[in-house]
Amino acid sequence: MNDTCQPAAREQDSLRTMAIVGHICLLLGFATGVAAIGAVIIAYIQRNEARGTMWESHYEAIISTFWVAVVGLVVGVPLCFILIGIPILAVLAIWYLYRSIRGLVHALDVKLY
Repeated sequence: MNDTCQPAAREQDSLRTMAIVGHICLLLGFATGVAAIGAVIIAYIQRNEARGTMWESHYEAIISTFWVAVVGLVVGVPLCFILIGIPILAVLAIWYLYRSIRGLVHALDVKLY
C-alpha cells in the first residue's frame, strides 16, 4: 500500500517544487522581465498537472500576476509622460511584490495561494 501512495507524494513534491521555482522566478522578474516570462511558462506547463490540487491556485496566481503586471506596464509607462503613470507604476510595483512574496511564503508553508 505504501508503494501506491509514493508516486502521488512524489507528484505533489514536484508540483510544490515547481510552484516555488515559479514564485522565485516571478520575484526575480521584478528586476528582470526575462525571469517573469520563465515563471509564466513554468506555470502554464504545470497548470494541467496541478488541476484539482492545492498547487493549482499557485500556478493560477503566477499567471494572473504576470498578465496584470504586463497590462499595468503597458498602461503605466506611456502615462509617465503626463506624470500620472508614476503613481500607477508605484502601486503596480507594490502589488507585484506583495503577490510574489505571498505566493512564495505560502508555497514554502504548503498552503493554498
